[in-house]
Amino acid sequence: MTIPPRPTEPPSGASAAPAADPPGFELPLRLFMGFRVIIDELHAELARQGHPDVRPMHGFVMQAIGPYGTTAADLGRRIGVSKQAAGKTIANLEAMGYVVLAQDPNDARRKLARLTERGVDSLVRSARIFDEIRARWADGLGADRLRAFEADLRHMTPDDFFRLDVPGWFGAAG
Repeated sequence: MTIPPRPTEPPSGASAAPAADPPGFELPLRLFMGFRVIIDELHAELARQGHPDVRPMHGFVMQAIGPYGTTAADLGRRIGVSKQAAGKTIANLEAMGYVVLAQDPNDARRKLARLTERGVDSLVRSARIFDEIRARWADGLGADRLRAFEADLRHMTPDDFFRLDVPGWFGAAG
């Protein structure tokens, strides 16, 4: 894909033409860049607070594991990846101390991945850091503008915004 060059400023003394709408591809790229800026800031702060190994996908996975635990097969369905990929991610999180595997009390054939105290701590800290980042965005944009932007996004996006299948969606072949 060829990205057109950015428009240049009009020559000194020339009157500026009315601003044209940016090209359509800029909107998803700007939204994604906003997401990336927030997530990168979150993970830098998590690292400073004792969670240097947590990666963006880990947050989706730990949210999908939830307070009651889950199997690799169910986790795979929730995040949109294979059972094997979910199992590998669980093993990595277990090695880092964020997840523990335990027998399912309702079915001895199943193993449940459950969050450890360290896993819960990373999610609690993440929530707090997201609030701090949002507050900085409100300071930078103005609280009313940020609230209006969030309301506009709510209007334009589905109600089920808390989808955890992003890792699978990004990796999906099409």
